[in-house]
Amino acid sequence: MSPQTAETSEVIIMAASCFLGACVALFAYSARPYYWRGIDFLEAEFSDKLRRLQKPTRHLRVGLIVWSVSLLVLFFSFTFIARSLPFAILTTLLLFCGPWWILRRKAQQRREQIEDQLADAMVSLSSAIRAGLSLPQAVEMLADTSPQPIKSEFGYIITDYEMGKPLDRALEEAKDRLRSENFALFAAALLASRDSGGRLNETVDRISHSVRELQRLERKVQSDTAMARKSAIYMALTPLFILVAYYFVDSGAVANIFVTTIGQLLLTTAITLNIIAYFWARHILNPDI
Repeated sequence: MSPQTAETSEVIIMAASCFLGACVALFAYSARPYYWRGIDFLEAEFSDKLRRLQKPTRHLRVGLIVWSVSLLVLFFSFTFIARSLPFAILTTLLLFCGPWWILRRKAQQRREQIEDQLADAMVSLSSAIRAGLSLPQAVEMLADTSPQPIKSEFGYIITDYEMGKPLDRALEEAKDRLRSENFALFAAALLASRDSGGRLNETVDRISHSVRELQRLERKVQSDTAMARKSAIYMALTPLFILVAYYFVDSGAVANIFVTTIGQLLLTTAITLNIIAYFWARHILNPDI
């Protein structure tokens, strides 16, 4: 290649790079409203789940911005450096949905633990009221003697009450934060009995009996579907073992899956369908009672 041709190629490459950079900058500038709208949506979603876990949300927005920029850098790294657009899309989507799913799962597990402890807490509350304690005193006793995590919820309620917030408002906020049907029923009974002047201990006893029956049914369903849930896990892991086993049979064909565009598309599609099938099976095997 002559020096003049090389110099012309360098000029073309520099011009193309500048043009590509200008296009990316223009796209980023025009997409700013949609980006901040997405950050606002993610902040609301993550804040809701973090509040249900009683975790701080002070630096959440900054973390979401850093996280989104990191995902964008990862996407372009896979696309232009590793030259794998299917893997770039799959990895970015998995890292985008992963933290949200983990937070959602942790909030759901905490809610289930609270629902399991709620019946015993209601029995203790009924006994305290029968012994002559007022409702705020009974809730404070539960905040001192109950196990975690329901202890922290009652502690949160009684802290709000001691700071001057009405007890009914504190219970309403706890109901909205937990999003538990059993706790909502419990809070509604407390508020109704408190307003109407009914016998609160008898109402709480009846609700605790209903909650125990619901828990018994839920445990029976969980027991009957335990083997099927394990089968869903085995179903999700089976393709991985088949791929590893086939590598020892024909390593070249397996390598082509990772280095060719068609192979990457097929592997990405298979992984996506496998994940959808697993979560679909989990959804079917966890019915709401």
